[in-house]
Amino acid sequence: METQLAEMRVDYRRDELDVGDLAATWHEQLIRWLDEATEAGVAEPNAMVLATASEQGTPSTRTVLCKDIDERGIVFYTNYTSGKSRDLRVTRRASVTFPWYALQRQVQLAGDVERVSPEETRAYWVTRPRGSQLGAWASAQSSYVADRQALDACLDATERRFSDVAEIPVPPHWGGWRIRPERVEFWQGRPNRMHDRLVFEQDGHDRTWRVRRLAP
Repeated sequence: METQLAEMRVDYRRDELDVGDLAATWHEQLIRWLDEATEAGVAEPNAMVLATASEQGTPSTRTVLCKDIDERGIVFYTNYTSGKSRDLRVTRRASVTFPWYALQRQVQLAGDVERVSPEETRAYWVTRPRGSQLGAWASAQSSYVADRQALDACLDATERRFSDVAEIPVPPHWGGWRIRPERVEFWQGRPNRMHDRLVFEQDGHDRTWRVRRLAP
């Protein structure tokens, strides 16, 4: 396997990216690439790898789903008592990567985080399948569980609790986080590892955006 790993490589030749190809704003470009990933049949095209750090600086990554994009940032939803939420409350910073391997593309963004409003959380909550709503109530995310049977018992109890409830309410411990990016990089694989890397960067003073090319 060690030899096989050393020999594993793909020479990227699918597409190219230059400044003139970009949309006027980072979020319009991200939506454009997300649409193209969806049209290409990429599995879970809104999946993104979220990176956070603890108070001690210990990094963690996990995959979450992007559920909203606009000029303010990108949004994902989770349990506010989860490990990722604990990190975000401490550092108020996060980074995500959209890995679209099939298109030889990725997008990486980083910035400050904030909770989304209860109204926005509610608007998304009602679109979730009932099973997902029940799971949000049943699981104390990131806490230790004795075994699978204990976890299933929590879900069974939650199903009984809400058996006569038509519209399950949003749990008080659940909601959205918005990442407000200061930097968004669009990466397109190119031959000979001379990849195209174009980054939208926000000026810290007047909050305007500029686009620059990075060496691969």
